[in-house]
Amino acid sequence: MGWRTMKRLWIPQAIVCLVLLWALVPDNPYGYYILLRWVCCAAFAYLAVQAFRREKKTWVWVLGITAAVYNPIFRVHLTRGIWSVVNVATIGIAVWSVFALRTKAGGKQVTKDESNGNGKGGTQ
Repeated sequence: MGWRTMKRLWIPQAIVCLVLLWALVPDNPYGYYILLRWVCCAAFAYLAVQAFRREKKTWVWVLGITAAVYNPIFRVHLTRGIWSVVNVATIGIAVWSVFALRTKAGGKQVTKDESNGNGKGGTQ
């Protein structure tokens, strides 16, 4: 995996957040929601693959299920109000995944111990 992939992994989440925020605006045309499904499904499927490559098993499931919810071919039918709640929750997942999938500059994963400042690998 190249440094460009690691450095720009936040871009799909940013795009998804913008698309989902715009979906909260009332009176969007129906075609916008179809586009939203394609964008979100593709972005979360891509992120699930990236999580798999980083061996983040929980995130593979979270991102894979999120991709399935926004699948444009086999649609999940919900009311507009419920979709608004789902969209806000999805924004939270996207933002959280930026930090969960982050890597160090050298390409190594950031572990819990290292992110807390504990340089030791085990318990104290």
